[in-house]
Amino acid sequence: MYNDYKTYPCPYFMNMPMYNTCPCSYCFNTPMYNTNQYMPFNDEMEDADLIELKDYGPKPFVVNINEATKQNNTFRTALWTGEHLQVTLMSINPGEDIGLEIHPHLDQFLRIEEGQGIVKMGNRKDKLDFQRRVSDDFAIMIPAGTWHNIINTGDIPLKLYSIYAPPQHPHGTVHKTKAEAEAAEKEHGH
Repeated sequence: MYNDYKTYPCPYFMNMPMYNTCPCSYCFNTPMYNTNQYMPFNDEMEDADLIELKDYGPKPFVVNINEATKQNNTFRTALWTGEHLQVTLMSINPGEDIGLEIHPHLDQFLRIEEGQGIVKMGNRKDKLDFQRRVSDDFAIMIPAGTWHNIINTGDIPLKLYSIYAPPQHPHGTVHKTKAEAEAAEKEHGH
């Protein structure tokens, strides 16, 4: 009987195992499947492994978003800005917040990579009746026209990334502090 869940030993078959278990020389010598290539994680990263945090858009780009987010120490840095989408990295200090805001014409996705906080949302600035605790690995979807804020309730910086569709900030945006971000937004009429 045919087994739909059988894994095959070579990459050109479906259901390829995630790690190199193939003894053939083709798979072992192919960089994509070579387990001898070690990628450092979190605290093992050295300065040489740091990601240059800048806006790589609109060119094609691949990044370990978890590591880039944790590495970021600015309030906001645009990592990739395209025509229809933007990815920004954020670091919110303990006791601080993103700031109550609304994006009338764009949806927003946020993902927490480190830290903990509270997200508040609502249809009115004075009525944020949707509240949830968030921490590592939580995703937050904010519909266009929804007031929202995220407050860091932990004792370490809240590290997150945000996806705006369409882009919200100018290409190459870097706001080192919340005050700098608020001044830039006031200048741009947000």
